[in-house]
Amino acid sequence: MALRVLVTNDDGISAPGIRALARTAVAHGLDVLLAAPLRDASGTSAALTAVEHGAHVVVEEQSVEDLGLTGYGVAGSPGFITLIALHGAFGPPPEVVLSGVNLGANVGQAVLHSGTVGAALTAAINGCRAVAVSLDTMPSAEEVAGGGLAAAAADRPDDDARHFDTAARFALDLLPRLTAAPPRSVFNVNAPDRPYERVRGIRRGSLASFGQVQMTVAATGSGFVRTALEETGRPVEAGTDVSWLTQGYASVTAIRAVSEVSEVDLSDLA
Repeated sequence: MALRVLVTNDDGISAPGIRALARTAVAHGLDVLLAAPLRDASGTSAALTAVEHGAHVVVEEQSVEDLGLTGYGVAGSPGFITLIALHGAFGPPPEVVLSGVNLGANVGQAVLHSGTVGAALTAAINGCRAVAVSLDTMPSAEEVAGGGLAAAAADRPDDDARHFDTAARFALDLLPRLTAAPPRSVFNVNAPDRPYERVRGIRRGSLASFGQVQMTVAATGSGFVRTALEETGRPVEAGTDVSWLTQGYASVTAIRAVSEVSEVDLSDLA
């Protein structure tokens, strides 16, 4: 019997990344359940939020004819969708959750805020293995060296022309390792935006102490705050997920859902 997998994301059910991931999963002979937010839910982490009509969570069925699937667009966060799928909301519960392909890398300790990663961590704390997979859309070191950051960014393709299939292939390549790993295991995978054959390989990357960009407060005023994203400007740490991506490799990191910290001494409390 084929392995049943939930394919979800935080960019929305119509995003090209989730279609690439579902298409690759189908090609691998998996039993695919496609359920994702009706609209972009980026940055929702593992939030359990949903829009209700009366006492019902809003769900829209969508035919994905090229894959022979019926998809479910849910007015909820990726974590919520994962949770209800594991409880049988869309038929038999999945054995593995595939979340992505996210538009933009999810690297460093900033993965805490990602809805893509949040869906995978929600799966883990409910006893299910999961992969969160993302496509790095920042220009590579070679591209920047060829003409500067601004020029490299200007030459990047439209979203539909990006290599989501590359990231999806790396995620599915790792599936045998995931299913052999302990229950509740989560792999965080990031791949460069280039053809599969042009990626230099895949490496285990530790979580960088920061992401590729950071949020800053750009302006404040009466009744408003405006934020912006900017590059961190910090040196890249060798061996991290960020470092491997800048060198043209895909990166995989095994991460853990919420757990206790044993190093803090609380022994004197009654």
